Amino acid sequence: MGILVRLVRGPIDVAALGGASPPDGAMCLFVGVVRNENRGRTVLRLEYEAYEEMALALMEEIATETGRRFPVTAVRLVHRLGRLDIGEASVAVAISSPHRGEAFAACRFAIDTLKARVPIWKKEVYADGSAWLDGQGQAAD
Repeated sequence: MGILVRLVRGPIDVAALGGASPPDGAMCLFVGVVRNENRGRTVLRLEYEAYEEMALALMEEIATETGRRFPVTAVRLVHRLGRLDIGEASVAVAISSPHRGEAFAACRFAIDTLKARVPIWKKEVYADGSAWLDGQGQAAD
């Protein structure tokens, strides 16, 4: 199984995450993008920080675990760090598999697990202030 995990400070090259091997019948791609509103507040931009060494190690674990749980041929996880403007990709998960059902399930598992486990922090910047959010989009106290 092919695994790719990356933390990047520039735009995520979504096109580079595609591709399938001869046994694949499906490639599922999830791309999270910066939106302009959250919980009724206008969002101007996001800022992401990470404990990079730990984040990469955990992303590797998640990719390996995804491969153990689902019959996939490739798992690709990329998360952006730094300042992101509205509409930019913040995270991408690409899964290749012989069948679409497994590709969709593996993609969902990988993004949900990444959001829950990986030490990446998101700061939303608003017209009237800012807030650090947890992995579920809730303001961190």
